[in-house]
Amino acid sequence: MNLETYYEFCLSKKGVTEHFPFDEETLVFKVGGKMFALSSLLQWEKGTPSLNLKCNPERAQELRAEYEGIKPGFHMSKVHWNTLAVNQDVPDLLLKELINHSYDLVVSSLSKKIQGEIKG
Repeated sequence: MNLETYYEFCLSKKGVTEHFPFDEETLVFKVGGKMFALSSLLQWEKGTPSLNLKCNPERAQELRAEYEGIKPGFHMSKVHWNTLAVNQDVPDLLLKELINHSYDLVVSSLSKKIQGEIKG
């Protein structure tokens, strides 16, 4: 997956906005005001891109055991977040599936009112 594909895929989801709340290089995608994906643009430029994605705790552990490129979330809750090395053994299809999973987890945590606004 390249940066453009990642960027467009995240923004294609309903209610998603992009932010740089930490610094000028950390791109954060939010839905309903809550983060579901973030990545360092500098790491993409260096050729070592990674994504931080929210994940169900049980699934997070399973994925870490199965894929070398999936680690506990860097600078995030190690229980609820994974860091995925884009250029390692994680297939693009799985990256997209895990972006969807992260998005769905965050949307499900929002109030019914906000969920309704997102669904339109």
